[in-house]
Amino acid sequence: MAGSVGVWRWQVACTDSDYAYLRKLVLTQSANLIDPARNALFDMRLTPMARLAGVTNLEEFVDILRTDRKPQLHRAVAEAMTINETSFFRDRLPFEMLRETTFPALIVRRGNERRLRIWSAASSTGQEAYSVAMLLLENFPELTDWDVRIIGTDISQQVVETARRGRYRRIDVNRGLPAKMLVKYFERDGDEWVVNAQVRGMCEFLQTNLCGTLPQLPDFDLVMLRNVLLYFSQQDRTRVFAEMHRRMTKDGYLVLGNAEQAEDSTKLFKVEFASRCYVYRLAHEG
Repeated sequence: MAGSVGVWRWQVACTDSDYAYLRKLVLTQSANLIDPARNALFDMRLTPMARLAGVTNLEEFVDILRTDRKPQLHRAVAEAMTINETSFFRDRLPFEMLRETTFPALIVRRGNERRLRIWSAASSTGQEAYSVAMLLLENFPELTDWDVRIIGTDISQQVVETARRGRYRRIDVNRGLPAKMLVKYFERDGDEWVVNAQVRGMCEFLQTNLCGTLPQLPDFDLVMLRNVLLYFSQQDRTRVFAEMHRRMTKDGYLVLGNAEQAEDSTKLFKVEFASRCYVYRLAHEG
């Protein structure tokens, strides 16, 4: 009818069996363990994908997933469900600890080599890696001629691309980023702020699954593994801790989130600090 406007209506109509299938798919693809109480996340995050597939409810989209087993489609669903909450200098205490204790100790130990390797695991859209770079530039001028490399990894190719671009909205830079650092280390481009070349030059970002086969990486002096283990099963946490242990220097540091502990890896790690945030060293290091 001339002049009429078609309205696309999203209907959920998803069964417990469908949600169970989606949780299993995400767990298999990404080791992200989604509690049944959070099934509503599927409705919210898969809506754009389902619309692109031309269906009107989540049940129909699950039918597509069950019958069309293209790896890229299943991978896209897992990436859509990955938790990507982050901000600059998120949870200030770990960054204060890095500035006051961890980096000064590492700088002394690496004085002869004059190199540092830092891993921001589950780096999301890059704020953590860039925060570490700015912290080093702001507080440790003696590193000017050092070989410092910060590697951020995440399972989602989309957020990795965002991190590589280093472009953030005002709402992003207003969360945790001191005004003086915004002015010093970012450049304004319309409605966005772009990380400057000096900071970007210290960081690189790779797409990888922490529970899968990791790419060739150096041994790290510092591993930031924060706010991701909460979504892993115990088996996958154990696997990830073993991989972290294998890829750290013998006197390196592992930093976990405030609500996370290496409780099932005490043979691999020992607590260095715990009052302000959880920081670990390899268990065999004296």
